[in-house]
Formats: sequence, C-alpha cells, structure tokens
Amino acid sequence: MSAADTPQPHPYYPIGVEIAGYIANESSVFVLAICFSLGLAAILGLILASATYLRPSMSKADKLAILWFALCKYLVDFLFQKSVCADNHANAAGTLHCFFEAYFVSHHSAMGPAQDILGQLWKEYALSDSRYLISDPFVVSIETITVTHDWLEIRLIDLCLWNGQTVWGPLCFVLAYMIAAQHPLRHALQVIICVAHLYGDALYYATSLFNHYVNGVSYCRPEALYFWGYFFFMNFIWIVVPASYLYESLTAISNAFRALDRTAGRQKFE
Repeated sequence: MSAADTPQPHPYYPIGVEIAGYIANESSVFVLAICFSLGLAAILGLILASATYLRPSMSKADKLAILWFALCKYLVDFLFQKSVCADNHANAAGTLHCFFEAYFVSHHSAMGPAQDILGQLWKEYALSDSRYLISDPFVVSIETITVTHDWLEIRLIDLCLWNGQTVWGPLCFVLAYMIAAQHPLRHALQVIICVAHLYGDALYYATSLFNHYVNGVSYCRPEALYFWGYFFFMNFIWIVVPASYLYESLTAISNAFRALDRTAGRQKFE
C-alpha cells in the first residue's frame, strides 16, 4: 500500500471509520463562520429589501417569515451553485446561489480531501455526524430527495402561479415571494414545506439515534459542542420553527373555511 493509500488519522467517530482521502481543514472554524455569516447576511438583506420594495406596508411577522424561509434555503444552501430566478413582480431577478445539499450530493464521495469553503463547512459539521463523509446511503438519499423535491415542485408551481410568470428557484424562496405578495396559495405551500421539514428532521434524528442505541454505533464525537450544539440544536431549530408555522397555516386555513361557511350561510366548520 502506497503512502497515498494509507488511511490518514482523523477526529471523526466511530473510531476507525475510513474516510477516503481525508485532509484536515485548512481554515479555522472562526474563518469558516465569518465567511458563512457574511454570505448569509448579504443574501438575507437583499431578500428582505426586495420583499419590502414589493410590499412596503408588510408586517414584522411577515418579514420574519420571509427571512426564515429564505434562511431555510440559504442557511442550508449557502453560496454554492448558480441558478436563475426570473421574477418581474419583486424586481429581484438575477442569479441565486443555492444548494448546499446539491454540493453534498455531487461531491459526497470526495468530501474527505475537500478544501473549498463548502467542503470545509461540511467537514466541520461532520464532527457531529460522520455519515456525511462516508457516502452513507440514507444521508445521500435524503439530501438527493430534498434537492429533487425543490425542483419538481418548482416546475409544478410554474404551470399555475402568478399569471404565467416563469419562476425558477428554490421552493422556500417561492414561499418567501408568496408571503410578500400575499398570494392565496401561501398557506397551502407553507404547510407542504413545514411538513417536509418535520418529516426529514424526524428521519434524520431517528436513523442516527437507532444506530447509537440499537447498533451501538455513534457517528458523533462525544463532546457537548458536537452533540448538543451541532447535531441536536442546529437540527432542532427545524422542528420548533416549522411546527409553529405549520400551526399558523392550519389556523389560517381553518379560519378561512369558517368565514366561507358563514358567508355561504352554512353551518360553521368545527
């Protein structure tokens, strides 16, 4: 076996797991966090400015919702691949940088030696879940479904929304537009996205915890930062917030049907 083929020591769990071509990150966590934060702030600022231009009287609650659903894409889809979103109404047309998941899906077999910002970010997060560095079938599959789901739904939405305007872009960005434009399908789409977040997060937690408690295999380092900070907290946000927006949408839909029943002179919906 040549030196190049010799497995390199690494900090990931389970101890002894083979990570092909592993090279330690060149950038510190601080540098990665700064790059991530600056990109995120720029994107969210542009989105909020565009939404406010579209509807100057927008409530604070709607602004927060727009930032959250934009965050769902750009916290997870930070400055990676380019796709075009044509949106004449919002006056925010241009190139969107998206698909953190797409980066992983297309590079999952070569994450170990990656030294670009995206690869290093994934390797830092993988300290809490090394499945992202070993082409784990579940992780690759769920991330692929996430990416494919966005684009399939965009094509369907493209057929029926906004008086024929063509829309290309991540599904959460479509929802952010709907909130700004007060589109009547906002809550229907919000239910779909929130349920998808809850379902995906539940599967993610379940498979990892099953391996830990049933199979005795842990993919997370034992330090509190990685388990409670990276693995638990960073993913738990995508349970708490989507659950609250799901409740909001179900309440809005229920109230709309109650109002419709009253208008039509029918018995109230219970």
